[in-house]
Amino acid sequence: MELIYQYLTGPRFKHRVEAIVEKFSDMRADLERERRTMMRLWAKREAQINGVIDSTVGMYGDLQGIAGRALQEIEGLDVPLLEKGDQEDDF
Repeated sequence: MELIYQYLTGPRFKHRVEAIVEKFSDMRADLERERRTMMRLWAKREAQINGVIDSTVGMYGDLQGIAGRALQEIEGLDVPLLEKGDQEDDF
């Protein structure tokens, strides 16, 4: 019991616990950096996808203006489906 008490109240135990706390703090900081990086990459990718969708819908709309009803409907490019997809992201 005396040896355990001396160890727990001595500097070696304190240094070990401080080292553990420091490693946990380092791990938390790394995780936060990784989270910010991933969020930035996801936001960039989302903007790219939205840009491609917007350009495709715009081009299809231009072609509908030129060809009228002769242009066949393309599934996924009609307004109700696109609006429904946008609403699903809100949940």
